[in-house]
This record gives sequence, C-alpha cells and structure tokens, in this order.
Amino acid sequence: MLTLLPQSAIPLVTQIVDGLRRLIDEGALRAGTKVPSIRQFAHAHEVSVFTVVESYDRLVALGYLVSRPHSGFFVRKRAAVENREPAGAARAGYRFDSAWYLRKIFENRHLTMKAGCGWLPSDWLFEDGVRRSLRALAADNVDLGGYGDPKGFPPLREFIRDAMAEQEIAIAAEQVLLTQGSSQALDLVARRLIRAGDAVLVDDPGYANLLFSLRFAGAQLVGVPRTPQGYDLPALERLIVEHRPKVFFTQPRLQSPTGSTAQLAHLHRVLQLAEKHDFLVVENDLYVDLDPEPRPSLASLDQLSRVVYVGSYSKTISPNLRVGYLVAHPDLLEDLAQLKMISGLTSSEFSERLVYGALTEGRWRKHLKALRERLAEAHQRVAGRLAKLGFELFTEPKAGMFLWARHPALPDAAELSNQAAESDILLGPGHLFTADMAPTGWMRFNVAYCGDERLFAFLGHRIRTLL
Repeated sequence: MLTLLPQSAIPLVTQIVDGLRRLIDEGALRAGTKVPSIRQFAHAHEVSVFTVVESYDRLVALGYLVSRPHSGFFVRKRAAVENREPAGAARAGYRFDSAWYLRKIFENRHLTMKAGCGWLPSDWLFEDGVRRSLRALAADNVDLGGYGDPKGFPPLREFIRDAMAEQEIAIAAEQVLLTQGSSQALDLVARRLIRAGDAVLVDDPGYANLLFSLRFAGAQLVGVPRTPQGYDLPALERLIVEHRPKVFFTQPRLQSPTGSTAQLAHLHRVLQLAEKHDFLVVENDLYVDLDPEPRPSLASLDQLSRVVYVGSYSKTISPNLRVGYLVAHPDLLEDLAQLKMISGLTSSEFSERLVYGALTEGRWRKHLKALRERLAEAHQRVAGRLAKLGFELFTEPKAGMFLWARHPALPDAAELSNQAAESDILLGPGHLFTADMAPTGWMRFNVAYCGDERLFAFLGHRIRTLL
C-alpha cells in the first residue's frame, strides 16, 4: 500500500519513487504487473499529472518500470534485491534521471567540467556581436513599450526569410514565427498537433528535452533507430505501418546526441513515407549554422507542404537571449501564432532586436566560419582521445557539437555519470536521450567542453578499475 504525505519535507516525487521501489523490492508488485496509468495514479493520490510523469520517468530510468506504447507502464523484471542500491540512496547523491538533467543543468550549472552539456562555452559564442548590438540599441533610444508584434520583430523575420532563401526554402516573412528558443517552437507544435495517447515518431536516440516534453504531453513515443547515415529505413517503415503516427519529430543534421547527418536519399524516403501515410514532419534544424557543408533539408525538399522547420540562435549567438523561430505552411503558422499569444502573448522584442543587430552588424559570417573551424579542431582532438581510451564512436561528424560514444568496460552510463558528478564532471548518460530510457553504455560528449585533462584522467581511471 502506497501512502503519500503531502505535508512532509520529502518531495512527493521522491515519496512515489521510493514507495513504488519498496513495493517492487518486497514483491508486492511482481514483474509484469501493470501499474496505474499516469492519470489514474494522479487522481487516486490527489497529485498533479506532472508529479506522476516525473516519478514514472525516474522509475523507468532506474530500471523498475518499463513503458509500452499503447499499453502503459509495467514492472520490469530485475536482478535480485540484494544487488540493488538501497531505496534511500537516490537522495544521497546524484541521480541522472530526466528531472536531474533539466534541473541540475539549467538551474545550478555548478559542475566545472560540462562534458555532457548541450551549449557552447561563452567565449565560443558571438559575445562581441551582442555587445555591439546592445550599445547600438541603447544609442538609438528605441521605444520598447508595449508587447511588440505577435509573430516577433519584423526585421528579424525578414532576415530569416532571406536566410531560408539561401537554403532554397521559399517563404514570406509572414510564415516566420519567432519564439523563446527552439524549445518553445517545439512545444507550440506539439501542443497544436498532438493529443494524449497519440503515437509520435522520434529519433532514437534523440533530443532529450523534446522527449521529456512529449512524455509530459501524454504522447506515445515511438523511437526510430538512428544510424550513422540517418535512419534505419526498414524499421521506420515498419513502425509507421504499426503505429500510424501523426507526427515525426526529427533532427536530420548534426543530430543531438549522435552528431550524425541523414543522407539525401534518407530525406527523400522520409518525405515519401510522410505523403503515403499522411503524417507531418517537424524538422529541428538547430545546428544548421554549425554545418560547414551546404546541403538540402527536409524543408527545402518539401517546401513546407508537410514539414515544419525549427531553428534557433541559442547555439551560435547566445542561449541566454532565447531567440528561436519556426517556419510552416501559412495556415498552420497562423494557428501556432495564435497559440503563442494564448500561452505567453509575445516573445521579447528586446532580445529579438539584440539578435537582429548581431546578425546584421557585419561580422556574423566571419564568426560562423571561425566557430566551425574551432569545432572541427575540437572534434579531431576529442575523437582521438576517446579512441585511444578504447571508446567506440557512433560516427565522426567532424562538425557540430557532439560525439556519441561508448566503452565496453562501461556498460551503464548512468552509473558512470553519477560517479563523474562526484568528481565535478557533468556527463551525458545515454538513457536520457532514448525513447524508452532503457539503461545503455552510450554517452554524449560535447567536444567544446572536453579540453580538460581531468576528464580523460577520470575516464581512464574508471576503465582501468573495471578491466
């Protein structure tokens, strides 16, 4: 029997996780038993759906529950109780579940070596361009009263229209909606297109924040296996036929976490399947400005008939300014603009003006060129160091921010990440990036943060200890 104490100093999520772990450890909930649905549990215990989502996510990450599409959550078959961590240990140190990932990275950021994070160091970003833009904005004595244009600062939308034209995507400025980073763009699309219980295709592994958001929305995540060339196309077609998805959220270029880029033939096949089976594709092209090679996108091949295109300046100018955008078919774009107004009125025109000034002050392209070269050098250095330690690399993109790697002596990246955090190192354990959050040895490395020798000393020590 699980009893929650709302007045207790112990968070409700911790109470639920520890309580269900105890019931499973004691045999009160046997392997294969279906636990109450998220909404049933929330109603029965008078807690929020979000609290239950977070609790179940933790239990999946810890290996106590397994999520089955269209069926719910079930008790996972586990090893003997005496080999498990004590139930209270989750409060004693770091636990790399989705809640830890979001809170510790985006609230505290206190770990010195951020080898698993998802942003660039501040001195790699366009700080000088932002400062010059800020000085120009202050000198112009701009009137910043009111809420601004619902779709965002018009000159920046026109700039994006022209940038899209360079990528052979023909749009009007009215088809551009500025957002608070790509996260808001993806959230708006998800809320417009998805209802609880809908089957949604996602890259597997894929963008961790998106996966967490879709779980919270009640979507049934269907992972499409990622390959170094793009997608496992036979698996993709089989999953489409089986689950009849409404949307495919994907990141074809320099993908997080794998760094892979889908081949042109794969992009064509995705669009053929979308047309045949009548679903939309949301292309998260977050790292387009980090790509040294001009190449087609899903949006350029489709011209926004079935594709919604998402971009951001967080990775190249400043994540703190929170300026992203989405581009879509005019009818869908108007719905998304209305939803943006309902949920948060307008985005920050001040931030959008700052970004526009940085983009147009004359040094933007030079900054991108230098950034791409710096990342290429970091890729070569970090890939070499990981390979020397015996890591298997998923692919070697030589561009973008990430390497996806694993070592045969380190089968549980979550356990390694807990140990690393105690040594002031933030790693990116692979289960956070998977659709089912199953344990894995894969890890995400951000090459821009892997220059500290202590990182490789830690990894080498752990490998030697286990061999």
